[in-house]
Amino acid sequence: MTLNPTRPLAALIALMWLGGCATAPPEAPAPKPPAETSTSAPAEASQATTTGAPALPERLTRVMLASCNDQDKPQDFWGQLQSEQPDLFIYGGDNVYGDIRKKPDGTIEFLDGDMERLAETYQTLGASPEFQEFRANIPILPIWDDHDYGKNDAGADFPFKKEAEALFLDFWEVPADDARRQREGLYRAWMFGEAGERVQIILLDTRTFRGPLKETPRRNAPGMERYVPDPESSATVLGEAQWAWLEAELKKPADVRLLVSTIQVIADGHGWERWGLLPRERQRLYDTIVRSRAAGVVILSGDRHQGALYRITPEGGYPLYELTSSSLNLSFGGGEEAGPHRIGDMFAPENYGLIEFDWAAREIRLRLLDLKGAPVMEQKISMKDLNFKTP
Repeated sequence: MTLNPTRPLAALIALMWLGGCATAPPEAPAPKPPAETSTSAPAEASQATTTGAPALPERLTRVMLASCNDQDKPQDFWGQLQSEQPDLFIYGGDNVYGDIRKKPDGTIEFLDGDMERLAETYQTLGASPEFQEFRANIPILPIWDDHDYGKNDAGADFPFKKEAEALFLDFWEVPADDARRQREGLYRAWMFGEAGERVQIILLDTRTFRGPLKETPRRNAPGMERYVPDPESSATVLGEAQWAWLEAELKKPADVRLLVSTIQVIADGHGWERWGLLPRERQRLYDTIVRSRAAGVVILSGDRHQGALYRITPEGGYPLYELTSSSLNLSFGGGEEAGPHRIGDMFAPENYGLIEFDWAAREIRLRLLDLKGAPVMEQKISMKDLNFKTP
């Protein structure tokens, strides 16, 4: 049943609280901040992931990325992910599928804006023993995409975004003093490590403020399956408040920056959601990185139900790399598509990503692995190459 907008949210939050409690370890230690908190703006406040989760690490050598998990399907992949022992896990969107339900005949029912269904899917994920074990041992930094936002491809005009945000914050037990409790949007940044090994993680909210996209005139045609680029559009991806926040974050000192966008940034050649559908906004992102002189940016994304690596060098900048990891248990089989900035082929089976830092060698390694832990893609990047040339 679709949510009645006049129904109090309290009942839904109560349901969510039950799901959240089911995932918390009974005697988990209180979280502590990573080493470098002074570089974060006071508005960011708490450095905790969730109140019942393990503490965030002070130093990073291995970060995991994954996205797109159908909570109603088997969750046995969490054991493999945990065996990698990442310092933390970036849960890159579509962490549940709260806008669909499978009918007894196997067909899919779309439940756009049904907050009861969204709450139910969080409860299902939270009740999974495999997920509970993972959550009790690995710090999680989550961000949403469309299916945990509440509607496929939805943006700023989604009428239930406040309710969906409340469900997200409560399920992930975001602390009361966290900036995401005080402002609109789920964007957030963290700093880890001392100078010389400092990693900044930036999670972008590409849902709350995103303007309309231009629909395709030829549905399912290769390269224009759902949408086409709109060079004249003034629609935003991030909204002005988030843009200003992002530029301020990029000006903070860091050796490596993991910039997490749930939708792909660099990719061209397909007609699904991506930054390239709003060319002015993507160029603004590149220009913001260059203008702020933000060294060490590596882009992470999900959404596509395929994995891939991309590279582009913006004017005045250095090579930007993007690792896309998707999905955990919802592969659509995939297929080749044009990829002018892609490095190698796409990988359709279920997968996860690892971002590894060799601080002695000053090297970053981007890896994509299948759910048995076998590597399928790898890109080594020298940290010195992710910097601006001295005039």
